Amino acid sequence: MRIGDLARKTGTTRKALRYYEQLGLLAPARSGNGYREYPDEAVRAVEVIRSLQEAGIPAQQCRPFLDCLDAGHQHPDDCVSSMAVYRSAITEITRRIDGLEAIRHALTERLETAAERAISPASPARRQPRMDSAMHDYTEPPASLPEPQDDGAASHLPGLRLPALRLPGTHGGTVALSALPAGRTVLYIYPLTRRPGVDLPDGWAAIPGASGCTPESCGFRDHHAELLDAGASAVLGLSSQDTGYQAEVAERLALPFAVLSDPGLQLAGALGLPTFTAGGQRLYKRLTLIVTGGMIEHAFYPIFPPGQHAQQVLSWLTQTPADT
Repeated sequence: MRIGDLARKTGTTRKALRYYEQLGLLAPARSGNGYREYPDEAVRAVEVIRSLQEAGIPAQQCRPFLDCLDAGHQHPDDCVSSMAVYRSAITEITRRIDGLEAIRHALTERLETAAERAISPASPARRQPRMDSAMHDYTEPPASLPEPQDDGAASHLPGLRLPALRLPGTHGGTVALSALPAGRTVLYIYPLTRRPGVDLPDGWAAIPGASGCTPESCGFRDHHAELLDAGASAVLGLSSQDTGYQAEVAERLALPFAVLSDPGLQLAGALGLPTFTAGGQRLYKRLTLIVTGGMIEHAFYPIFPPGQHAQQVLSWLTQTPADT
């Protein structure tokens, strides 16, 4: 069968199939006129790859499972080499969970201590810790977020080139947007991260697309290595808060990438990015740009739910290999 037939039978894209071929997971023959010709077994191979990706195994690590099938086993994970990939993935997830639990514990202690200090010792009736302040999990969005609707405010972005702006970042330097690393850069733009003990603008939770910046950032943190494995050269955050504000958030959340500060919303002015006003502040609406060669290849907008957005970007990168 040809590549179009395989794509239809497996519900995937031609680009994804070419990517699997680049990784050595598929090996089509070439007909006399140069067309790819896939054997019937390729359908099972693609189904296995996609199933593993949905389970959190990157395509680059799928080779042992296909080798297991080629060896005549009924299931792709009947082999020792396949189970070793599972064990490695579980070990990595456990390491991340342990690290996050340690961070959560340390932050909870700090927050509870700060909350105690904020209570006046002269007022015994107020000595009980405030549950909404000390016990709230700031990495989780509110229980029911209003879903933003697509107003078309980002439809013009693909194909535009980033302007020659240089913005300060939490890494201590500046980043020239017109000279990003070669390859794809994931630039996620968000309105405002909450700081423990600091109130958000009035009515924040009722604004579609406003809440959820911290879970979104945590998602990009947790999937950072996978995003790089999927072809991203860099991940960057961007908001209108100053670098000092962002630095506290970056340290508290242990973000492994830089967050850029654009208090004047210069990028919004240059590209016509969507914004909104809350509490007297003009803020960015949440969107993510995939930038390749200084040009916007793709724009995610609107984004919902924010806590799952990094996984959405990872899936897009995996299923949309960069043209070479």
